[in-house]
Amino acid sequence: MELIDEGTGELVGWQHPDDFREWNKTERSRAPKDKRMTATEAVEEFVDDGDVIANGGFGQVRISTPIIHEIIRQGVDDLTLYAKTGEFDTDLLMAANVISEAEVAYLGLETRGLSAVARRRIEGGELDVLAEGSNAALQWRLLAGKMGVPFMPTRVMNGTDTFEHSSAKVVEDPWTGDPITLVPSINPDTAFIHVPRADKYGNAVIDGIIVEDHQLSGAAENVIITAEEIVPSKEICQDPSSTDIPFFHVDAVVEAPYGSHPVEMSYQYYFDEEHLAEYIEATENEEDLQAYVDKYIRETEDFEEYLELIGGEEKLAELEAIETYEQDPEYPWCSD
Repeated sequence: MELIDEGTGELVGWQHPDDFREWNKTERSRAPKDKRMTATEAVEEFVDDGDVIANGGFGQVRISTPIIHEIIRQGVDDLTLYAKTGEFDTDLLMAANVISEAEVAYLGLETRGLSAVARRRIEGGELDVLAEGSNAALQWRLLAGKMGVPFMPTRVMNGTDTFEHSSAKVVEDPWTGDPITLVPSINPDTAFIHVPRADKYGNAVIDGIIVEDHQLSGAAENVIITAEEIVPSKEICQDPSSTDIPFFHVDAVVEAPYGSHPVEMSYQYYFDEEHLAEYIEATENEEDLQAYVDKYIRETEDFEEYLELIGGEEKLAELEAIETYEQDPEYPWCSD
């Protein structure tokens, strides 16, 4: 194929597809085994300095907060983040300065505004954005990684500034002769994905939007699942078609009730807007930001202690009531 154009972004997380296939063949067991462990154990075993990491969920819904906290708590350093939508989860990692490089489509806090932390880290040189991409392009990089092919052909980004800052290439389509964009595959070192329920082997079920998590779980070398609840395998087997992530993609299973706090877990609990407001206010200057990270992460023993600190059972019950419309501040008739 004739090369027409190529972006200037660095190639993040790419490896030869045959190398990834061989790694899957030799390093990942297909045997069902009990993979339950704590967040501390999972990070100690599967996240190392310099790794390329990726987080599941979508924006500010269903993020794996316990693993993010534990990465910060353990002082893992010099990570490269691959994030289609870098939001509260990414903000925390930037706040603690554990990521030094990133490939992203978006950095911000959705309706709550842009990220003051991202601006400071990028302008100050602590974070280098190696490449950019559209949401679709970054998802298709994972699809290619899962499929074991070197790239995915797309009809996005060509002729845009996003393409110019990406690692994609434009070639001549051998069938039509027209330009077509190729986005390279990616195989992150470790992915962490929060789900409503999973069994001890790693079979995981996602309620609500799945986005790219089934692709991410197949593309990453190591996958940590955090789950609101670990359920008996018999419950999973009663509806096998609902299994979104199969056990043979998973390396660790961590039971983590309220593990998406302070953001939403679909059908279970709502955003903790008070806590998010506290965080956003803290981001306005570095001293307050580090005080937040110290108070809620570095000086807590684990995620359970963090949950007590943010209001414990009373606060969590309030968030559950809002999500299930038992208590809705905007639509009170839902609770009539």
